[in-house]
Amino acid sequence: MKPSLEFKIGQQLTITPQLQQAIRLLQLSSLELQQEIQEALESNPMLEESDDESNQDGTKAEQVDQSENGSPEPTDLHMDSSSGDTEDPPEWDNQYDATISSGTTRTNTDGDFPDLDARNSAPETLTDHLQWQAQMSPFSGRDRSIADNIIDSINEDGYLASTLEDICTSLNKAGSDDPGLENNDPFELDEIEAVLHCIQNFDPLGVGGRDLAETLQLQLRVLDPATPYLEQAKKLATATNLALLANRDTANLKKQLKFDQDALQQAILLIQQLNPRPGSSIHATQAAYISPDVIVRKVKGRWRADLNGDHSPKLQINRMYESMARAGSTKTDKNDKKYLTEQLQQAKWFLKSLHSRNDTLLKVAKKIVDRQRAFLDHGAEAMRPLVLHDIAEAVEMHESTISRVTTNKYMLTPRGIFELKFFFSSHVGTVDGGTCSATAIRSLIKKLVAAEPTHKPISDNNIAKIMATQGINVARRTIAKYRESMNIPPSNQRKALI
Repeated sequence: MKPSLEFKIGQQLTITPQLQQAIRLLQLSSLELQQEIQEALESNPMLEESDDESNQDGTKAEQVDQSENGSPEPTDLHMDSSSGDTEDPPEWDNQYDATISSGTTRTNTDGDFPDLDARNSAPETLTDHLQWQAQMSPFSGRDRSIADNIIDSINEDGYLASTLEDICTSLNKAGSDDPGLENNDPFELDEIEAVLHCIQNFDPLGVGGRDLAETLQLQLRVLDPATPYLEQAKKLATATNLALLANRDTANLKKQLKFDQDALQQAILLIQQLNPRPGSSIHATQAAYISPDVIVRKVKGRWRADLNGDHSPKLQINRMYESMARAGSTKTDKNDKKYLTEQLQQAKWFLKSLHSRNDTLLKVAKKIVDRQRAFLDHGAEAMRPLVLHDIAEAVEMHESTISRVTTNKYMLTPRGIFELKFFFSSHVGTVDGGTCSATAIRSLIKKLVAAEPTHKPISDNNIAKIMATQGINVARRTIAKYRESMNIPPSNQRKALI
């Protein structure tokens, strides 16, 4: 074949680095955005935090102009947050009075200052709590080795997750070369079970149980022997009887235990007062707090959405470095000027991306509030059907952009804090040709279940019939799907035993 040249005309969409940065900032959560801003402040000398005084002097934002290379510069690209002045540090001399003779400091309980030690220390786990009690127990070196292995085998709920045989095998396989042990004889199941019984007396009550029945029995045995129906509760708290109890088979329970209805009810009430997961009383995790991106208030009878200004600091261009980059004085060599020019351009694009993110987020939030005014006024039952396409069409953006904006972003309303995705839901048809959102249907199901008689719960089929009388056409399978998504058990498991 003879080589030849050909010309073709075509269009190609290229994502520039600046556009990639804007897209990446758009999908960041508030915490991730704060980290991104902090990294930008540390890496780019052109960026700095602005204070309130500079804002009052008329320098709070960069003005639009055309740079030498024709690139546009952002207008008013500072963040919406307000930088509050920090108070002066407290007088520490008064705190030294809390020092005790041993050199440690007592916890301040007057309410004026936080307990910094309690706030910054690692949360105590169930294992730590049990290990501390084991150290206070008069265990020998051999028994202490057994106790450590047993405590390591107790899960977060307080149950012994390993069998005694496995613990014994593990101890013998590891060897007894600990110098604290009295002898090197093989470990026996009897001594392991004896140490387990000691640990089962630790706090919280019921810890170390091998199943639910043993956990309940451990808690029942510490009750006052004069407790009414205590013996009946001990007979009920066995593996076989608890299985019947879980299946609501009260007829077989009364037959096997030879209880009358009143005795069975009182025994069930006593068992319901126990803790089936004793380890849950020792919390090892710290609460995770959500900071909303948008705050919704009702102002003069109208719902208004505003950005949360506490997420990030106000940013501006450093005036001194900017003048050095533009002036090109003899004191600045070519490499320095090139570096400053590049950093200035990156800083302006970063501020522009932040402004674009905030502007897009606010536009989307306002449209969501406008579409869901009924929810804000009346609750979840008045939620309107809404999909991403509706908001994308209203703000004239692509659905993928709306998806990025509403991911990991939260809105604070008088009815609680919700992820922006919460306001989007599918819909089902109504008798009059309208639509009803899935969120409203879930709320109706929850309301019906909460008001149902405990001795005769409403079935999924009856819930569908009740909704049909309200003009909502929902199949029984749809009711079951929504019910399961809210962790509501079926009607046969919701029937009260007492």
